[in-house]
Amino acid sequence: MPQPSARPAVQSLSASLIRDVANTAMGREGVLPFWFGESDQPTPGFIREAAMASLQQGETFYSQNLGRPWLREGIASYLSHLHHRPFTAEQIGVTGSGVSALMLAMQLVLSPGDRVVAVTPLWPNLVEIPRVLSAHVERVPLQITDQGWQLDLQRLLDALTPDTRLLLINSPNNPTGWTITDDEQRIVLEHCRKHGIWILADDVYERLVYRSGLDSAPSFLAKKEDDDLVIGVNSFSKAWCMTGWRAGWLTIPAALADDLAKLVEYNTSCVPEFVQRGAMAAIQQGEPHVGQLRQQLGVQRQLMVEGLTAIDGVTLPYADGAMYAFFRIAGFSDSLALARALISEVGLGLAPGRAFGEEGEGWLRWCYATSPVRLQEGLQRLNDFVRRQR
Repeated sequence: MPQPSARPAVQSLSASLIRDVANTAMGREGVLPFWFGESDQPTPGFIREAAMASLQQGETFYSQNLGRPWLREGIASYLSHLHHRPFTAEQIGVTGSGVSALMLAMQLVLSPGDRVVAVTPLWPNLVEIPRVLSAHVERVPLQITDQGWQLDLQRLLDALTPDTRLLLINSPNNPTGWTITDDEQRIVLEHCRKHGIWILADDVYERLVYRSGLDSAPSFLAKKEDDDLVIGVNSFSKAWCMTGWRAGWLTIPAALADDLAKLVEYNTSCVPEFVQRGAMAAIQQGEPHVGQLRQQLGVQRQLMVEGLTAIDGVTLPYADGAMYAFFRIAGFSDSLALARALISEVGLGLAPGRAFGEEGEGWLRWCYATSPVRLQEGLQRLNDFVRRQR
């Protein structure tokens, strides 16, 4: 009798090392957890109240595959204001989380054997989803310069050959915090347009950018033409502190809407209406919250920069986006072993850099979206650990 087994493409997937580390210590007394990418703030009250009102009114039935028209219109209006160009509801599909949006987007355009290029290091879900679909991923690593994390633009363009089906770019980037520039986006967009390459832009952290005068990171959506092969992925998780809600959206060429609706039907059918009510409240009323969160994160980011660079042997390249410090400590090359040692010896929970690909080996990711008091305590624990090893 044959033994039960998943298909080879699934068996070959890499399990998340972030989860691996977190699962060993989650709930353990005395451990400070900074391994996941989420704020320690609960979802703002006005969002929760909108969802509760929906439940009290009995809005517990199926909704449209792509989301309620009022939410799609609300997201289109939000994007139009944010990126200073018109978007319509026909270009929006509401999804059951940002990661679901990534899966749906790749199901839309990838076939087995397709070639995918990804700018790395990168959140593992982005590079494992193509493998679920039996596509091949080529990695183009960011470079470390005196100015911090930088894109090797020529290396990326050389990798984007005419036989490439899809480019994956997450900016601001998880884990490094690197943010692509407007000029780099224009060059990449023109190159992909010339060769018929799809661009999948993961914009989940676009509101968490710390360049002076910006309230959003540079966006492919602001530069594309309506018929360009560009798909934007976003989520309510980060900027609105809604990680547990599992709500996101796709911005697509309108011609893909009917096919996207079919895929949503065969994946999740629809997003619960009470979740959509909360999402609508976030879109309509959330700007003060987003601004306040970004200001808080800016303070916490500066605290981390000062605290980490004061520790002997720490390297922390400059980055101006997201909610992470991605750093390494001289003398430690195995990031998984280091992450486990930090938990067992000083109760400090960080994500191992290896989780983000081979380029991340030897590095650690620290999510700083928490109170300064907890960050200071974590920094002290890290400093104590390093001193013991010297």
